[in-house]
Amino acid sequence: MQNKTPPIVYILGVLLIALLIYAWKHSLHTVPPAIAFAPAGADYQARPDFAQLEYQHPIPPEQLARITKQYLASLNQEQVDQIYARLSAGPIPDGPFNGDLFFPKGSSGTLRASEILGGMKGLLAQFQGKKLELLGRALWKGKVFYRNEGILRNRIDDSLLIKPLIQGDLADLPKINVNGHDAWLLFPAKLYCGQSLLDSRRESIIIDYAFTDEIPGYRERPDFLAGRRGFKVRDEIRMVYPGFYLGRAYLDHVFLLNFTLLSKDIAGRDSDAFFKTGQVQEDCWNGTQTRRVASQP
Repeated sequence: MQNKTPPIVYILGVLLIALLIYAWKHSLHTVPPAIAFAPAGADYQARPDFAQLEYQHPIPPEQLARITKQYLASLNQEQVDQIYARLSAGPIPDGPFNGDLFFPKGSSGTLRASEILGGMKGLLAQFQGKKLELLGRALWKGKVFYRNEGILRNRIDDSLLIKPLIQGDLADLPKINVNGHDAWLLFPAKLYCGQSLLDSRRESIIIDYAFTDEIPGYRERPDFLAGRRGFKVRDEIRMVYPGFYLGRAYLDHVFLLNFTLLSKDIAGRDSDAFFKTGQVQEDCWNGTQTRRVASQP
């Protein structure tokens, strides 16, 4: 007589396999990546050559999978720059993304912002202290990409962030519903591929506020603050993995801060295939140096 395995054993086996798969996926974001960095000095001449850095120390997909905002914030700015230089633009995003700014280890974001904004005395006379902080939180918190239209709008879900910046009724502002929550849309920007201000070997995805007043839905206050009559904001982003981007923010071509953008829906849908193959749709010019995903033997 053939022994039959009790159904409970099958159930426990399935549960165990599911648990192991979950633990493996969870470990991708809990174990820090093993990423090599080139030595760098303070002078420009002592900075590493990005082409040589990428050739000698490419970042394979399994290590990109382990990069988190928390990991990036634990690095110094030189290390963040070296990671950014080894990324490609990937696909231009579409839809809502959650964003957050971060300042690297050993830096003072407040001091850096005050140094740059301090030179814009005319604007500071109108928007001092708390209002500038609110502006920063608004611009790099949440974004909605309209890929086919080539524009972006910043998503703000806290009315307390908006009221100090605008003149008028909140009811007049365009809104979007994201995951069951309403959010206001402000600070429109043009979206296109363009030259990176850090690494000119390949293009980045550019978020350009210079001509924000030419975009439908523009509202003079507060939208002008990000444009060419305001702080002249220009962002650029590159893809870490599908749904997750690393960004750099500039004010009038002066680097200000780093930020990340994440769409959990896109990451959950497309990242596994990328981790296996290292292949992804590239919407921007990827340069003449082939991006490497494996180290030299």
